[in-house]
Amino acid sequence: MSFQDEQLAKEKVFRDPIHGQIIVDNQILLDLINTPEFQRLRRIKQLGTSSLTFHGAEHSRFGHCLGVYEITRRMCNRFQRNYPTREPNDGLWDDRERPVALCAALLHDLGHGPYSHTFEHIFHTNHEAITREIITSPSTNVNRILRRVSPTFPEDVASVIDHTYHNPQVVQMISSQVDADRMDYLQRDSYYTGTNYGKFDLDRVLLMMRPIKSGIAFDISGMHAVEDYIISRLQMYLQIYFHPVSRSMEVILDHLLKRANYIYQHPSEFEPEFTPYMLMPFFNNHFTLDDYLALDDGVLTTYFNHWTQSRDDILNDLARRFLNRRPLKSALYDKKSKPLLPKLRKLIQTAGFNSDYYTAVNDSFKLPYDTYNPQDSNPQTQIELIQPNGKLIELSQVSTLVASVSGKEAGDQRFFFPKEMLNEHQDIEIFEPIYEEFQSYIQNNHVVNPKENNNGN
Repeated sequence: MSFQDEQLAKEKVFRDPIHGQIIVDNQILLDLINTPEFQRLRRIKQLGTSSLTFHGAEHSRFGHCLGVYEITRRMCNRFQRNYPTREPNDGLWDDRERPVALCAALLHDLGHGPYSHTFEHIFHTNHEAITREIITSPSTNVNRILRRVSPTFPEDVASVIDHTYHNPQVVQMISSQVDADRMDYLQRDSYYTGTNYGKFDLDRVLLMMRPIKSGIAFDISGMHAVEDYIISRLQMYLQIYFHPVSRSMEVILDHLLKRANYIYQHPSEFEPEFTPYMLMPFFNNHFTLDDYLALDDGVLTTYFNHWTQSRDDILNDLARRFLNRRPLKSALYDKKSKPLLPKLRKLIQTAGFNSDYYTAVNDSFKLPYDTYNPQDSNPQTQIELIQPNGKLIELSQVSTLVASVSGKEAGDQRFFFPKEMLNEHQDIEIFEPIYEEFQSYIQNNHVVNPKENNNGN
């Protein structure tokens, strides 16, 4: 049975705050949405710890995946209406690619774990590799449904997600510098964080898209809409994704899981009965797909609640700091002030905080726009504009705005430490000189050398 044979007699509509209506008109797609693997995404927040900074950011990866599907569906509709293929290899849209594009869009984030990026860092998992495994493993409901299209269809869908699919148009719909994934999460994250940074003219960008042999390009008359999208993305990273409080809570989460892992690995030294069963496969570095799919944000939060009663002072304190939103403080540092960090860690250690768990450095940088460089380890597909004569020109060649940010990283480097180090009065007077010395190194939220910065930074 083909994908087209499973068209629904009546389309299913999901109401959505970003796109208004998300339309599903195929049984394959509806069955994929109803699998346990996909429904699990309801229980994983899209922005992880950002909800502790922006209280509205409680939205899930489930809603985001539906949104990416909807944008991809609109791309397919416009391409088929305005640029249908007329002969083989003419660079126009072949609507036979619609099933693989829609399924890849819907399933692209299927492998994300709880508090995804922190979890990946601690347990060395890879959400893209796990997404591929969920799609291609014969044991999953997702794979069984995809095989209804054809025996090779699951592999086709997975190859779109890992960028090896033969049609670059389909790959760039899901993953490029202007793709359905980014266009949905910018608007969705902006809405739920209560900010305006990620808003751009989605309809105009989609209207200007055109399929070409090498992928997707944009009519040059839509250049300003694409510029707006790029600047919106830059602002979202600087104002939302790189927010120092969200990063601080990620540091606490990272160190909390690290401490739990350490205690589990040293039972004779700490708590012999420490058996967080659902995390033990990851502590043992030997987990199955079923182990992974059993985890969500709620599972981790339940363990964190248990750990607030731990006999280990570091574990229970970090658990309380995370659950009760008590972020670490941070200060900016640069190449000049970086050599001062060991001194600050020593002061923190002397004040009674284990510097392995109560300090961290975190570098967050993002390229607003990157021109194609085949020598890069992961070269970006550049944004091409179609000129009136039909020739292509790269965006930064004609946009002074994009040229001004092209290839230039934006972000900062921060040193994280306990907020207590900045308190003016501590209960333990013996530590008072330590706090005062530490504070002399922090001026205007920067790490400074007090001997060189008597007048402030």
